[in-house]
Amino acid sequence: MLTLAIDPGTEQSGWVLYDGTHVCESGVLSNEELLISIMHDNHAGRKLAIEMIASYGMAVGREVFETCVWIGRFQQAWHDPDAVQLVYRRDVKLHLCGSPKAKDPNIRQALLDMFPRTGGGKTPQVGTKSQPGPLYGVSSHAWAALAVAVTATARAAA
Repeated sequence: MLTLAIDPGTEQSGWVLYDGTHVCESGVLSNEELLISIMHDNHAGRKLAIEMIASYGMAVGREVFETCVWIGRFQQAWHDPDAVQLVYRRDVKLHLCGSPKAKDPNIRQALLDMFPRTGGGKTPQVGTKSQPGPLYGVSSHAWAALAVAVTATARAAA
């Protein structure tokens, strides 16, 4: 089963289409473009996982609330909004790194360690244009989306 995973933001979001072992596609789109894509896409054989925001008692700003609005819009646009899996960042950290204190570089390294070193360059999991690895094209916010996809897929298999 394919998982479309989203790392939502206020204006743009990272996304990954993941089949459980391979990144099929990835990128960063404006929220409007991603919403249109979700609304017009054939969701057959796909599930949606979105990184969800959690409150830890600290004051938050406008950006957090705007991101929450986009999470809801993406969820509502899916063919079955009740089937959307919301994945908290804490769960991603625990799944990939075994610690809620993990930072983005730790998560990225854990993802790199999961994939074969078949490409070229200094990070063969990503590779180069002439010798791409299995994570070639994953960049920016798509890394966080991949972390959501891997966590959601593992949850579904458990």
